[in-house]
Amino acid sequence: MPDWMRFVLRYLVATLLCFTLASIAHSQMVLWGLQQQAIVIPPFERLQMTLSDWWGLLPTYGSVIAVGLLIALLVATWLSRKTGPWGGLVFGLAGAVALLSILLAMQPIMDITLIAGARSHMGLLLQVSAGFIGGLVFYWLRKKPKRHFD
Repeated sequence: MPDWMRFVLRYLVATLLCFTLASIAHSQMVLWGLQQQAIVIPPFERLQMTLSDWWGLLPTYGSVIAVGLLIALLVATWLSRKTGPWGGLVFGLAGAVALLSILLAMQPIMDITLIAGARSHMGLLLQVSAGFIGGLVFYWLRKKPKRHFD
């Protein structure tokens, strides 16, 4: 498989995972907020709302995450050539910074945090963690050097 195709595949897997984790975290934080108001949410409805949010956020938040991660992962690829054994951490941090930048940029542009699940410190931490995991997965899917011992 050519290197560019491997990069695209790794990018797509990392982006889909990152978006899925971010969407789930968003949904669960919103549902948690409703439960704090003594609203009972049965497990099936919780699952249904989570899936509905995933589908509804995909064209907007998913696209923004895709662009942000692409920029971050390209920069991390360049930086990783200079960091040696710290490559995995570089990619994880790049993903985390991408999600944090996305969320912080939305606030002044729209004058509201569009991702309701990121309005608390815990929600923001969960979103940034989704980016970190996405970056790590991108790194872990790389072509690992073969080591031959003759």
